[in-house]
Amino acid sequence: MATYVQRPGPGGKRVWQALVRRKGYPQQTQTFDTKSEAQAWAGGIENAMRRGTFVSHAEAERTTLAEALDRYRREVTPAKKGASIERFRLDRWAAHDYAQRSLASIRGKDIADYIEERRQDGAAPATIHKEINLLSHLFNTARTAWGMESLTNPVDLVKGQRPKLPGGRDRRLVDDELPRLLTAAHTYGGEIGPLITWAIETAMRRGEIAAMRWEHLDRRARVLLIPETKTGTPRRVPLSTAALGVLDQLPRRLDGRVWGMRPDSISQAFERVCGVAKIEGLTFHDLRHEATSRLFEKGLGLMEVASITGHKTMQMLKRYTHLRAEDLVGRLG
Repeated sequence: MATYVQRPGPGGKRVWQALVRRKGYPQQTQTFDTKSEAQAWAGGIENAMRRGTFVSHAEAERTTLAEALDRYRREVTPAKKGASIERFRLDRWAAHDYAQRSLASIRGKDIADYIEERRQDGAAPATIHKEINLLSHLFNTARTAWGMESLTNPVDLVKGQRPKLPGGRDRRLVDDELPRLLTAAHTYGGEIGPLITWAIETAMRRGEIAAMRWEHLDRRARVLLIPETKTGTPRRVPLSTAALGVLDQLPRRLDGRVWGMRPDSISQAFERVCGVAKIEGLTFHDLRHEATSRLFEKGLGLMEVASITGHKTMQMLKRYTHLRAEDLVGRLG
């Protein structure tokens, strides 16, 4: 049975509080500007209770986004590979005005407004997507693991308003860029020259290369184990003669690592080498595109290439594959 009480509200305005009590359910309370609004809300609650479909909104209404972010940071983020980066995104959400609002009060329009706000700030589309995806996962976690089944995920309501992501890069080495690159790398010195050859021969990610250890090399089988990958699945990479030749020229480090350079250092050195070689628009990650495309050009099938590169889906593999029409002419007959 619902009861209605009129009481003073903010600024001295009179408001109506609706209370719904039913055996077997927690008391439900909500405040409205008019009695008709209170009656409509209470009627809906009572009907849901009679049908046995009622789910309490109480916890979602009393939990602020700031509190949910803090819990997510403690319980969910530490298990992720990109935990350190994710904490920066959590900090951004925690500093926003929305953080002081309850989870139940955040609507699709709020997310749309946030997207536009970030656009005005000059944030890249990919950055906005990552921030929104984080919030979406927080809401889904609150619904499935934190007992807030009544909560609506507001991010689901604005799928069509997300900024369009740029198309995948299709940069490959052309003309005499590879010999120029290797010549400049030799002049630059250090490990960057062998690293360039290794990346093209193995299609490995920059982080995977930097984390290589001699103990993971099976020289007789010509296979390198990558125990920890971006996708979380270990894989074994077959090594070409050229790749083994790179390893044969490297000195053994006392710490067991194959390379002395860290991921950021690799990218910085590669950028400088491209400058010396006067090559524009090429990144170290583009060598993974180059290597993947070369595997297809050697005649390997989709599953064979995926087993080497570690791509989880064919769609992602397609993004990293850029076959040149000129190289396919001879196979057409």
